[in-house]
Amino acid sequence: MLQSQYANGGWPQRYPLMYDHPFRGKEDYSSFVTLNDDVMPANIEFLIQCYQELGRKDLLRPIHKALDLSLRLQQPAPLAGWGDQYFVKTLKPAHARSYEPRSVNTGTTVRMVRAMMDYYRLTGEQKFLKGIPAAIDFLRSQRLPDDVARRYTYYRPINEGFLAPRFLLPEDGTPMYVHRRGSNVGNGEYYTDGEISGTIAHYGSCAFINPDALEHDYHALMKANVKEVTASSPLLYPKKNIAVPTYYYKAYEGGMRRGGLTVQEIIRSQQPGGGWLTPLSQISNVYKPMPENQVPSRDTKCATTFVGDEYDTSPYTPEKPVLGYSTRSFIQYMAQLIHYVKP
Repeated sequence: MLQSQYANGGWPQRYPLMYDHPFRGKEDYSSFVTLNDDVMPANIEFLIQCYQELGRKDLLRPIHKALDLSLRLQQPAPLAGWGDQYFVKTLKPAHARSYEPRSVNTGTTVRMVRAMMDYYRLTGEQKFLKGIPAAIDFLRSQRLPDDVARRYTYYRPINEGFLAPRFLLPEDGTPMYVHRRGSNVGNGEYYTDGEISGTIAHYGSCAFINPDALEHDYHALMKANVKEVTASSPLLYPKKNIAVPTYYYKAYEGGMRRGGLTVQEIIRSQQPGGGWLTPLSQISNVYKPMPENQVPSRDTKCATTFVGDEYDTSPYTPEKPVLGYSTRSFIQYMAQLIHYVKP
């Protein structure tokens, strides 16, 4: 973890660093500083827990470097949000997968506002709250008019909050909605434009957000006594007996999750190799070499499906249950067994 951290405090999506998968003129994104999928927030949390358990003071510097970089990655107003990933040298928003354009991301901004509140609780430093009002103003400015929102392919009415475009061009805030043409990577492509309807199914081009809830929690923090807010901070009170979660798998924190298989059923159903066969929520086509020199297609029949033709290996939900080994189920069953042995 320490070796993979950049000098600026961030982490790449993957380590060891790889630069060998450029795609259609864009450099390999796996080395970029990454917030997506909670890379930085989860790494910070992990190092803090290591500091709690091991008492290693050398972990404080990498922790604070990462906390401070999280602040620096917020963009200036009026687009005062965060992106999913950043170029390492410039710390400007960067691209990732072909359906993840270089952008300021409203969904990521919501998560990072929450993270800033957590970092204030960890440090008691006001700097982690200073950028929140601008971030909330930015989110409010992205509310889509009702007539536009209803044209979103996956629109649903919500009681609190509103629909906003997920991806915004960092230079001027232009919404970017993701579409697809063709049926595989050889004859097709993802592309963005300003049309909100007909967007891809497997990755939302819009986000349902509730800035009012963020503002409520922000004001509550501002009014609270800082000593009370930070009372459970292992960074400020390393000698205090602050509990580390017993299980890193959060579904089991506070007790075994109810429902599902019993321990006896888990033991009986375990395969000789150690895993468990379970219905897979998603599968993909078996890889087969694509025909060479495919003609670029403008066909949009796969635009809103999870998978294209037989050469497309994108994951999709099977019509009939398919048994296989699921990492999620493996973690669930292992956590349940461990909890049974040591509750």
